[in-house]
Amino acid sequence: MTVTIFRAWVFALVAMAAALTLSLPTAATAQVTAFKQAVAEAAARDADIAAFYQANGYKSIWTGKSGRERQRRVALFKALSQSGNHGLPTARYDAAGLQAKMKAAKTPRDRGQVEVEISRTFLQFSRDLQTGVLVPSRVDRAIVRQVPYRDRTSYLVNFTKSSPSGFFKALSPKTTEYNALMKEKLRMERLLAKGGWGQTVPAKSLKPGQSGDAVAIMRNRLIAMGFLKRTNTQTYDANIQSAVQQFQLAHGLAADGVAGPGTMTELNKDVQTRLQSIIVAMERERWVNQERGKRHVLVNIPDFSAKVVDNGKVTFQTRSVVGANKDDRPTPEFSDVMEFMVINPSWYVPRSIVTKEYLPALKRNRNAVKHIEITDSRGRKVNRGAVNFAQYTEKTFPFAMRQPPSKGNALGLVKFMFPNVHNIYLHDTPAKNLFGREVRAYSHGCVRLADPFDFAYTLLAKQQSNPEQYFQSVLATGKETRVDLKSPVPVHIIYRTAFTTPKGHTQYRRDIYGRDAKVWRALSNAGVALRAVQG
Repeated sequence: MTVTIFRAWVFALVAMAAALTLSLPTAATAQVTAFKQAVAEAAARDADIAAFYQANGYKSIWTGKSGRERQRRVALFKALSQSGNHGLPTARYDAAGLQAKMKAAKTPRDRGQVEVEISRTFLQFSRDLQTGVLVPSRVDRAIVRQVPYRDRTSYLVNFTKSSPSGFFKALSPKTTEYNALMKEKLRMERLLAKGGWGQTVPAKSLKPGQSGDAVAIMRNRLIAMGFLKRTNTQTYDANIQSAVQQFQLAHGLAADGVAGPGTMTELNKDVQTRLQSIIVAMERERWVNQERGKRHVLVNIPDFSAKVVDNGKVTFQTRSVVGANKDDRPTPEFSDVMEFMVINPSWYVPRSIVTKEYLPALKRNRNAVKHIEITDSRGRKVNRGAVNFAQYTEKTFPFAMRQPPSKGNALGLVKFMFPNVHNIYLHDTPAKNLFGREVRAYSHGCVRLADPFDFAYTLLAKQQSNPEQYFQSVLATGKETRVDLKSPVPVHIIYRTAFTTPKGHTQYRRDIYGRDAKVWRALSNAGVALRAVQG
């Protein structure tokens, strides 16, 4: 027993004893004393539970005979029985074990111990359902998610003041996305019980015009997935080509209608794999179970997209390029607030790029990366010819580097700033060719936009009568200009390999950084399991 727990235990017992010495010990009082002492002892191991019971005078909220307490028990066990619908670790709550202990409790002391155990289970379940089973940063340090945890004692206090069933219904995220994912989870569980989508396609690739058993198996799989109407053809005809295109669009693939190696890999993934992605997406939704802003920017890393969302509807969308999957380049997941944009920006080269990429090049050739200025601590341009680059290391190099505004600037002609410790922002780029690629993970971590001007117009429309004309007039000056957003916009950089469309269809993306695999392993270790549902 730690010092903190011991002190809490002693304090609880002293407080309880003081309250009980006010009356002479009758038989009934002795029973109450035994119950309350058991509660105090059991609760002392958890400071939040101890504080709650001390405040309510060590009275029961679960195990008494009142109708109110019965309603609470019924609501809790019903909620626990449905925990699997949310992809939670059902075994963690051991509802059957709790019920058995309640039935076996014969003495006031037994009942006091069960009382606290139920409260402990209630707190665990409530937090899991509202803000997630896992601590994101423990899964992957690049998931820098500030989870909106609630005070644990407040769960107990609010529960005793609320409708028991209404309290549990209010815990899970109330987003359209969460509800749609939960419906899809149940659909996939039913599909799993029926055996999934059938045989995998025994071919590395197939193309229009081909025929044979492999084509027939692919046809059946596309029918089972809902991309193709029933047909008996064994030829890769126009209908199958169209179905393959629909499948490709739903999985973030180049929609050419050819079942190449990449498409075939996705097509042959089983129901279990997709179900894991859905459960992980639900966990991720719980991590951001809070108001996201009537207007906000949503960047989904594996989808290579950036959106502006107004009152729950996407009002602008563009392709994006995200961090490369190597070293320290993967784009982190976090939320912040966009405060301004810079038109005709300079690129202040990140220290890591200066020392790891440019300094070695300058040691070989002092005229390397000539389009980049070298500056001192006061921002003054330094003459390269006067610097002996060979004498410096990554740690001792005293200079910074800056690329002046230009069409060839690494940031393009505009950047969108939400100042953060990760030095991540959204920006234009001169490398437009990358947006035509299927997988777009090439940057040093920042998010490049395919349509940055239109993105700027959308943001400025809230404060300019003619946002395009305003933006172009500033751009034409060629001068680096900061434009503040009168109403700052929340930015959420998320990672979803499973997500739903406004019409309720589920789409899947590749796990480009392997983060979802890590989340699933952690959930599985916590007790989350796949299930097949009959009916």
